[in-house]
Amino acid sequence: MSVDFNGDNKSFDSFNSDNNEFDLFITDLNGNLRGKRMPGNSLKKVFKEGVKLPRSVIGFDNWGDDVLENGLVFETGDSDGVCMPVHSTPINVPWSEEARSQILAMMFDPDGKPFDADPRQILLSIVKRFADMGLTPVMATELEFYLLDGASEENRIPEPPILSEGHGRRLYDTDCYSIEEMDGLSSFFAEVRSACEEQGIPADTIISELGPGQFEINLMHVADPALAGDHATLFKRLVKGVARKHGYGATFMAKPYADKSGNGFHVHFSLIDSNGNNVFDDGTDAGSELLRHAIAGLMETMADSMLIFAPHLNSYRRFAAGAHAPTFASWGYENRTVALRVPESEPVARRIEHRVSGADANPYLVLASVLAGALYGIENKLQPPSAIEGDAYAEAEERDLPRLPTRWDDATLALKESEVLKEYMGESFVRVYSAAKEQEQRKIQSRISDVEYEAYL
Repeated sequence: MSVDFNGDNKSFDSFNSDNNEFDLFITDLNGNLRGKRMPGNSLKKVFKEGVKLPRSVIGFDNWGDDVLENGLVFETGDSDGVCMPVHSTPINVPWSEEARSQILAMMFDPDGKPFDADPRQILLSIVKRFADMGLTPVMATELEFYLLDGASEENRIPEPPILSEGHGRRLYDTDCYSIEEMDGLSSFFAEVRSACEEQGIPADTIISELGPGQFEINLMHVADPALAGDHATLFKRLVKGVARKHGYGATFMAKPYADKSGNGFHVHFSLIDSNGNNVFDDGTDAGSELLRHAIAGLMETMADSMLIFAPHLNSYRRFAAGAHAPTFASWGYENRTVALRVPESEPVARRIEHRVSGADANPYLVLASVLAGALYGIENKLQPPSAIEGDAYAEAEERDLPRLPTRWDDATLALKESEVLKEYMGESFVRVYSAAKEQEQRKIQSRISDVEYEAYL
């Protein structure tokens, strides 16, 4: 795949270039947005020529610092890549006080070839491998987040929000599936849904989750994994922007409260053939042989992919027995204690729910890793162990199923040594991403925590 830098004539009828700035951004491997804010009169040039950014930006650590060990800085003269828009018109940012739009982009090398460490390009490369088999992945995402008191970011301590409409109480207690909680935040959720509609993000159900001020919004399935990744990426920015407008904070941090539920990122996945038939469906409740191949591949690659599903130090606080975050590579039918759940549904809707990732992960990399694992299983005709029917935490240990890394450094080593992920997601990705994670680990290990001072000073 390459990009035509000459571009074509775009329609910008809805964009007022005289007073409307726009943000153009890519996502780095951590999922952070990196780019430029530009004047409206440069829009046509951007769609024709793109925007140059150093390729090393893709491999920044979580704080936006260069990672010298990734091979993209001094070795290349810190050379530029070209960021090209991935959609044809600017997307309005309705929560902004000033007139502003946004453009999501991905990075190419100067010769027009995809930059192989760009997370969206990695996802597209795996989707192409499915297309070569005559298959199209259909994917949907479920993202959990905590709504916070507006002072939480400034204080750097999470505090539940106060219900702003008709209640005036702070959400200290868990009230799962509560309609009253959503009633007390109705103007916030109304604006979230309106902003989703304006940005073309297919938001579906909203539910109150297991933590105080924790909510989940499901995005509807699309037969385009890159678009599903776009939706999840833009949705995370949208929730934070609307929350700030309403005086709140919002976080997709994996575990903001030590004793409360973590924020998960569940992925639903099926495959359709050229006739639109779901190849996981064989007319039975068990599903097809292809379904089991995909499950087996996902189980075999799950430990190697853990650094993608759990990218930060805090991410590993989600993984504890009984915490609804899987600690073993396991699967089962209609079982929420396993890592891979096959939901109860009509056979035509047979699919896999991948339940490992935290909401702090990069959506493109999560989707790419899920597809890579499934493809590995399908291409090698792997077979999974028998499905778990009860408590996966107890049964997986009894059956000696693969245990997932629950330490950041162990997950980093697993990725670096994974020949499968080097093949399916690229050696450049493994090198650049693991170098960023190792630098982040060194930074955190160099700091003395408050608890150490409390215990030992």
